[in-house]
Amino acid sequence: MQVKLNLVVGAVAALLSGVAMSQDLIVKIGHVGPTSGAIAHLGKDNELGARLAIEELNAKGVMIGGKKAKFELLAEDDAGDPKQGTAAAQKLVDSKVNGVIGHLNSGTSIPASKVYSDAGIPQISPSATNPKFTRNGYKTTFRVVADDVHLGGTLGKYSVTQLKGKSIAVIDDRTAYGQGVADEFEKGVKGAGGKVIGREFTNDKATDFTAILTSLKGKKPDVVFFGGMDAVAGPMLRQMKQLGIEAKFMGGDGICTGELPKLAAGTMGDGQVVCAEAGGVEGEAKKSMDDFRAKFKAKFNVEVQIYAPYVYDAVNVMAAAMAKAGSAEPEKYLPVLAKTSGYKGVTGTITFDEKGDIKNGALTLFTYKGGAREQLAVVR
Repeated sequence: MQVKLNLVVGAVAALLSGVAMSQDLIVKIGHVGPTSGAIAHLGKDNELGARLAIEELNAKGVMIGGKKAKFELLAEDDAGDPKQGTAAAQKLVDSKVNGVIGHLNSGTSIPASKVYSDAGIPQISPSATNPKFTRNGYKTTFRVVADDVHLGGTLGKYSVTQLKGKSIAVIDDRTAYGQGVADEFEKGVKGAGGKVIGREFTNDKATDFTAILTSLKGKKPDVVFFGGMDAVAGPMLRQMKQLGIEAKFMGGDGICTGELPKLAAGTMGDGQVVCAEAGGVEGEAKKSMDDFRAKFKAKFNVEVQIYAPYVYDAVNVMAAAMAKAGSAEPEKYLPVLAKTSGYKGVTGTITFDEKGDIKNGALTLFTYKGGAREQLAVVR
């Protein structure tokens, strides 16, 4: 009799457990980045940041509208290609995701933002810095980093006032990001009274820069700025060395990675490269970032490349808005997300303005010494 009773109790418990599980709220978070191609190391870094945030949210047992939320990550690869980016966006929309973190590049984030806007799905980019990303009037578009107006302009001014650049050359890769940040850098140089002696361009798949570098060498630049990503910047640094161009080399967050010394194959001089990362923490907040980097390394056995902390914060900001709204339905939590103010993330305090841009976004300036990245300053 006791055995039968135990079986009945066990069956009832299993049934109730199944009911409880079925009552969990499934929340699908999409993530898109280039996990194949030349900058796959950056795309994978972003995706790992999302995975870490999702795992922690599930471990915490976040409640949304009285139900325990079970977060699921739907990860897509856009290979840094605008067409593949919009296809990935449509796939996530068709999968009925509750929100999207991404894309990495401005060139993929901007066209994808229309797809998400048409579907009413909130999108937070952790790394798209082209100003146009939030200038299309879409209510669904947000970013957690400063834009290129701030980043490029600050670097332009720095090249004149701090590096004492007298003859400054500018190269860009013709992508939305590369051209945008180079344009703002040039404005910053001129605004600080500096002189741009040449403007050249390449593309984001190029490996041979002999012609443009030879052209610039004759103009004797003391600073060369490159608007683009580390996969192109590394070979460019190698060829500058081969041609005997000893100028300072500058760039935005696209080159400001842990991989750059490897990609440059040991040709970077100490202090030669100065770059800026959108975002930055100092003082007490620096501990949160250091703790995140240590946790990330322990979990995945790789170092943070650059954007993983911003992805991590973006996922958590989205989840916090859902919890506060009591709903994971995009139309219900979107107004709450738009009013995000004073959120304490590992990358600093996050408050969105009326366009979806981060308010008072910081920049961190870095250089490289002995093959390692070294912080110079945090500026706002």
